[in-house]
Amino acid sequence: MKRRLHLLIIDPQNDFCDLPSDHRPDDPATGGQYAPALPVPGAHQDMLRVAKLIDGGRAGIGAISVTLDSHHRYDIAHPGFWYAHDGAPVAPFTQISAAEVRAARYLPRRPDALPRALAYLDALEAAGRYRLMIWPVHCEIGTWGHNVHAAVRAAYNRWEEAALGVAAKIVKGSNPWTEHYSAVMAEVPDAGDPATQRNEALIADLARVDAIYIVGEAGSHCVKSTTEHIADAFGPQAAKLVLVTDCMSPVDGFDPQYQAFLLAMRARGVRLAQSDQVLQELLLNAGR
Repeated sequence: MKRRLHLLIIDPQNDFCDLPSDHRPDDPATGGQYAPALPVPGAHQDMLRVAKLIDGGRAGIGAISVTLDSHHRYDIAHPGFWYAHDGAPVAPFTQISAAEVRAARYLPRRPDALPRALAYLDALEAAGRYRLMIWPVHCEIGTWGHNVHAAVRAAYNRWEEAALGVAAKIVKGSNPWTEHYSAVMAEVPDAGDPATQRNEALIADLARVDAIYIVGEAGSHCVKSTTEHIADAFGPQAAKLVLVTDCMSPVDGFDPQYQAFLLAMRARGVRLAQSDQVLQELLLNAGR
Protein backbone atom coordinates (compact mmCIF):
# COMPACT_ATOMS: atom_id res chain seq x y z
CA MET A 1 0.00 0.00 0.00
CA LYS A 2 1.28 3.46 -0.87
CA ARG A 3 2.41 5.43 2.17
CA ARG A 4 1.27 8.98 2.85
CA LEU A 5 4.46 11.01 2.59
CA HIS A 6 4.36 14.76 3.22
CA LEU A 7 7.08 17.23 2.21
CA LEU A 8 7.16 20.27 4.50
CA ILE A 9 9.24 23.09 2.99
CA ILE A 10 10.10 25.81 5.52
CA ASP A 11 10.56 29.37 4.19
CA PRO A 12 12.23 28.62 0.83
CA GLN A 13 12.29 32.33 0.05
CA ASN A 14 14.70 34.51 -1.88
CA ASP A 15 15.62 36.67 1.10
CA PHE A 16 17.05 33.61 2.88
CA CYS A 17 19.03 32.30 -0.10
CA ASP A 18 22.66 33.12 -0.90
CA LEU A 19 21.76 33.47 -4.56
CA PRO A 20 24.50 33.98 -7.14
CA SER A 21 24.31 36.99 -9.43
CA ASP A 22 22.72 35.06 -12.30
CA HIS A 23 19.79 34.14 -10.04
CA ARG A 24 19.08 37.75 -9.03
CA PRO A 25 17.06 39.87 -11.46
CA ASP A 26 17.41 43.60 -11.96
CA ASP A 27 15.59 45.91 -9.57
CA PRO A 28 13.94 48.66 -11.63
CA ALA A 29 13.64 50.87 -8.56
CA THR A 30 17.39 51.06 -8.01
CA GLY A 31 18.90 50.13 -11.34
CA GLY A 32 20.93 47.42 -9.63
CA GLN A 33 20.21 43.79 -8.86
CA TYR A 34 17.89 42.51 -6.19
CA ALA A 35 19.85 41.17 -3.21
CA PRO A 36 18.73 38.78 -0.48
CA ALA A 37 18.17 40.57 2.83
CA LEU A 38 19.17 37.71 5.13
CA PRO A 39 21.11 35.14 3.07
CA VAL A 40 21.88 31.85 4.80
CA PRO A 41 25.21 30.39 3.67
CA GLY A 42 24.49 27.25 1.65
CA ALA A 43 20.79 27.94 1.19
CA HIS A 44 20.88 28.24 -2.61
CA GLN A 45 22.39 24.79 -2.96
CA ASP A 46 19.93 23.49 -0.35
CA MET A 47 17.06 24.76 -2.50
CA LEU A 48 18.49 23.19 -5.66
CA ARG A 49 18.59 19.86 -3.81
CA VAL A 50 14.98 20.39 -2.66
CA ALA A 51 13.92 21.00 -6.27
CA LYS A 52 15.80 17.90 -7.42
CA LEU A 53 14.16 15.84 -4.68
CA ILE A 54 10.67 17.00 -5.71
CA ASP A 55 11.29 16.31 -9.38
CA GLY A 56 12.95 12.96 -8.82
CA GLY A 57 10.50 11.66 -6.23
CA ARG A 58 7.39 13.41 -7.54
CA ALA A 59 5.17 10.33 -7.82
CA GLY A 60 5.95 9.25 -4.28
CA ILE A 61 5.04 12.55 -2.61
CA GLY A 62 1.50 12.61 -1.29
CA ALA A 63 1.39 16.24 -0.18
CA ILE A 64 3.52 19.37 -0.10
CA SER A 65 3.23 22.29 2.31
CA VAL A 66 5.25 25.49 1.97
CA THR A 67 5.63 27.96 4.83
CA LEU A 68 6.15 31.62 3.98
CA ASP A 69 7.76 34.09 6.35
CA SER A 70 5.62 37.19 5.70
CA HIS A 71 6.50 40.46 7.40
CA HIS A 72 5.58 44.10 7.33
CA ARG A 73 8.38 46.65 7.33
CA TYR A 74 7.28 47.90 10.76
CA ASP A 75 7.87 44.93 13.04
CA ILE A 76 9.13 44.48 16.59
CA ALA A 77 12.05 42.44 15.24
CA HIS A 78 13.07 44.99 12.58
CA PRO A 79 15.39 48.00 13.09
CA GLY A 80 12.74 50.64 12.34
CA PHE A 81 10.78 49.73 15.47
CA TRP A 82 13.58 50.82 17.84
CA TYR A 83 16.18 53.47 18.54
CA ALA A 84 19.15 53.46 20.93
CA HIS A 85 19.47 55.67 24.03
CA ASP A 86 21.50 58.25 22.11
CA GLY A 87 18.98 58.37 19.27
CA ALA A 88 21.09 56.18 17.00
CA PRO A 89 19.45 53.47 14.89
CA VAL A 90 19.57 49.88 16.12
CA ALA A 91 21.73 47.69 13.92
CA PRO A 92 20.56 44.30 12.64
CA PHE A 93 21.63 41.32 14.76
CA THR A 94 21.28 43.34 17.97
CA GLN A 95 19.60 41.47 20.81
CA ILE A 96 17.32 43.48 23.08
CA SER A 97 16.24 42.46 26.58
CA ALA A 98 13.41 43.70 28.75
CA ALA A 99 15.98 44.98 31.25
CA GLU A 100 17.67 47.08 28.57
CA VAL A 101 14.36 48.63 27.58
CA ARG A 102 13.51 49.41 31.21
CA ALA A 103 16.90 51.06 31.49
CA ALA A 104 16.09 53.09 28.34
CA ARG A 105 19.09 51.66 26.51
CA TYR A 106 16.67 50.84 23.69
CA LEU A 107 13.20 52.31 23.22
CA PRO A 108 10.42 51.96 20.66
CA ARG A 109 10.26 54.84 18.21
CA ARG A 110 6.55 55.12 19.00
CA PRO A 111 6.26 56.02 22.71
CA ASP A 112 2.82 54.43 22.94
CA ALA A 113 4.36 51.09 21.93
CA LEU A 114 6.46 50.87 25.10
CA PRO A 115 3.98 49.02 27.38
CA ARG A 116 3.15 46.41 24.76
CA ALA A 117 6.79 45.94 23.76
CA LEU A 118 7.81 45.42 27.38
CA ALA A 119 4.99 42.94 27.95
CA TYR A 120 6.17 41.05 24.88
CA LEU A 121 9.81 40.97 25.99
CA ASP A 122 8.82 39.78 29.47
CA ALA A 123 6.73 36.96 28.01
CA LEU A 124 9.39 36.03 25.48
CA GLU A 125 12.10 35.80 28.10
CA ALA A 126 9.85 33.86 30.49
CA ALA A 127 9.37 31.23 27.78
CA GLY A 128 13.14 30.71 27.73
CA ARG A 129 13.46 29.95 24.02
CA TYR A 130 14.83 33.16 22.51
CA ARG A 131 15.74 36.75 23.26
CA LEU A 132 14.45 39.37 20.88
CA MET A 133 16.72 39.53 17.82
CA ILE A 134 16.65 42.51 15.50
CA TRP A 135 16.86 41.20 11.94
CA PRO A 136 17.34 43.09 8.69
CA VAL A 137 13.99 43.87 7.09
CA HIS A 138 13.26 40.61 5.27
CA CYS A 139 10.47 38.73 3.55
CA GLU A 140 8.47 41.94 3.32
CA ILE A 141 5.08 41.08 1.87
CA GLY A 142 4.92 41.89 -1.84
CA THR A 143 8.66 42.00 -2.46
CA TRP A 144 11.00 39.86 -4.55
CA GLY A 145 12.60 38.69 -1.31
CA HIS A 146 9.27 37.27 -0.14
CA ASN A 147 9.00 35.09 -3.26
CA VAL A 148 9.90 31.41 -3.30
CA HIS A 149 13.25 30.35 -4.75
CA ALA A 150 12.59 29.91 -8.47
CA ALA A 151 13.81 26.31 -8.77
CA VAL A 152 11.73 25.16 -5.79
CA ARG A 153 8.61 26.91 -7.08
CA ALA A 154 9.04 25.40 -10.54
CA ALA A 155 9.50 21.93 -9.05
CA TYR A 156 6.42 22.06 -6.83
CA ASN A 157 4.45 23.54 -9.74
CA ARG A 158 5.35 20.42 -11.75
CA TRP A 159 4.26 18.27 -8.81
CA GLU A 160 0.94 20.16 -8.66
CA GLU A 161 0.34 19.58 -12.37
CA ALA A 162 1.17 15.87 -12.11
CA ALA A 163 -0.76 15.27 -8.88
CA LEU A 164 -3.65 17.60 -9.74
CA GLY A 165 -3.19 18.99 -6.27
CA VAL A 166 -2.14 22.10 -4.40
CA ALA A 167 1.13 22.76 -2.61
CA ALA A 168 -0.45 24.33 0.49
CA LYS A 169 0.93 27.71 1.56
CA ILE A 170 1.21 28.50 5.27
CA VAL A 171 1.71 32.20 5.99
CA LYS A 172 3.35 33.32 9.24
CA GLY A 173 4.89 36.48 10.63
CA SER A 174 2.50 39.25 9.63
CA ASN A 175 1.67 40.29 13.20
CA PRO A 176 4.23 43.06 13.94
CA TRP A 177 4.11 42.52 17.71
CA THR A 178 5.58 39.03 17.96
CA GLU A 179 8.31 36.92 16.40
CA HIS A 180 6.95 33.98 14.43
CA TYR A 181 9.73 31.56 13.55
CA SER A 182 7.56 28.46 13.76
CA ALA A 183 4.84 27.54 11.30
CA VAL A 184 2.89 26.12 14.25
CA MET A 185 2.66 29.22 16.46
CA ALA A 186 4.31 32.55 17.26
CA GLU A 187 6.91 32.75 20.00
CA VAL A 188 4.41 34.73 22.08
CA PRO A 189 0.89 34.18 20.72
CA ASP A 190 -1.30 37.28 20.56
CA ALA A 191 -4.63 36.57 22.26
CA GLY A 192 -6.37 38.85 19.76
CA ASP A 193 -4.86 37.28 16.65
CA PRO A 194 -5.73 33.64 15.84
CA ALA A 195 -2.98 33.55 13.19
CA THR A 196 -0.36 33.69 15.96
CA GLN A 197 -1.90 30.90 18.01
CA ARG A 198 -1.28 27.17 17.61
CA ASN A 199 -2.20 26.06 14.10
CA GLU A 200 -4.40 23.11 15.04
CA ALA A 201 -5.38 22.47 11.42
CA LEU A 202 -1.74 22.06 10.42
CA ILE A 203 -1.00 19.72 13.32
CA ALA A 204 -4.08 17.63 12.51
CA ASP A 205 -3.15 17.49 8.82
CA LEU A 206 0.38 16.33 9.59
CA ALA A 207 -0.83 13.80 12.16
CA ARG A 208 -2.71 11.92 9.44
CA VAL A 209 0.35 11.09 7.35
CA ASP A 210 2.96 8.35 7.69
CA ALA A 211 6.10 10.46 7.37
CA ILE A 212 6.94 14.17 7.19
CA TYR A 213 10.12 15.19 5.40
CA ILE A 214 11.26 18.62 6.61
CA VAL A 215 13.49 20.86 4.49
CA GLY A 216 14.10 24.61 4.28
CA GLU A 217 15.65 27.61 5.99
CA ALA A 218 17.01 28.30 8.38
CA GLY A 219 17.98 25.21 10.32
CA SER A 220 18.88 27.32 13.35
CA HIS A 221 15.61 29.24 13.53
CA CYS A 222 12.43 28.58 11.52
CA VAL A 223 13.14 24.90 10.79
CA LYS A 224 14.20 24.46 14.40
CA SER A 225 11.15 26.13 15.92
CA THR A 226 8.68 24.46 13.58
CA THR A 227 10.12 21.00 14.18
CA GLU A 228 10.23 21.50 17.94
CA HIS A 229 6.58 22.54 18.03
CA ILE A 230 5.49 19.62 15.86
CA ALA A 231 7.50 17.21 18.00
CA ASP A 232 5.91 18.66 21.14
CA ALA A 233 2.46 18.11 19.66
CA PHE A 234 3.22 14.60 18.42
CA GLY A 235 4.95 13.15 21.48
CA PRO A 236 6.01 9.57 20.62
CA GLN A 237 4.74 10.12 17.08
CA ALA A 238 7.67 12.50 16.53
CA ALA A 239 9.36 9.42 15.04
CA LYS A 240 7.47 10.12 11.81
CA LEU A 241 9.50 13.35 11.35
CA VAL A 242 12.54 13.29 9.06
CA LEU A 243 14.99 16.19 8.94
CA VAL A 244 16.65 16.26 5.52
CA THR A 245 19.90 17.77 6.65
CA ASP A 246 21.48 18.53 3.27
CA CYS A 247 18.40 20.62 2.43
CA MET A 248 18.79 23.10 5.31
CA SER A 249 21.51 25.33 6.77
CA PRO A 250 21.88 27.56 9.85
CA VAL A 251 22.06 31.34 9.93
CA ASP A 252 25.70 32.42 9.92
CA GLY A 253 27.03 32.31 13.49
CA PHE A 254 24.29 29.98 14.76
CA ASP A 255 25.81 26.60 13.91
CA PRO A 256 26.12 25.55 17.60
CA GLN A 257 22.39 26.09 18.11
CA TYR A 258 21.68 24.16 14.92
CA GLN A 259 23.85 21.21 15.92
CA ALA A 260 22.28 21.13 19.40
CA PHE A 261 18.84 21.12 17.76
CA LEU A 262 19.74 18.13 15.57
CA LEU A 263 21.02 16.20 18.57
CA ALA A 264 17.95 17.05 20.65
CA MET A 265 15.57 15.98 17.88
CA ARG A 266 17.39 12.72 17.26
CA ALA A 267 17.12 11.98 20.99
CA ARG A 268 13.35 12.44 20.66
CA GLY A 269 13.10 9.93 17.84
CA VAL A 270 13.25 12.30 14.86
CA ARG A 271 15.22 10.78 11.99
CA LEU A 272 18.07 12.60 10.24
CA ALA A 273 18.55 11.78 6.56
CA GLN A 274 20.16 13.00 3.36
CA SER A 275 18.18 13.86 0.23
CA ASP A 276 19.53 10.87 -1.73
CA GLN A 277 18.18 8.55 0.97
CA VAL A 278 14.82 10.30 0.93
CA LEU A 279 14.68 10.09 -2.86
CA GLN A 280 14.99 6.31 -2.69
CA GLU A 281 12.13 6.21 -0.18
CA LEU A 282 9.97 8.34 -2.47
CA LEU A 283 10.78 6.16 -5.49
CA LEU A 284 9.93 3.04 -3.49
CA ASN A 285 6.64 4.63 -2.46
CA ALA A 286 5.89 5.37 -6.12
CA GLY A 287 6.39 1.69 -6.94
CA ARG A 288 9.62 2.18 -8.85
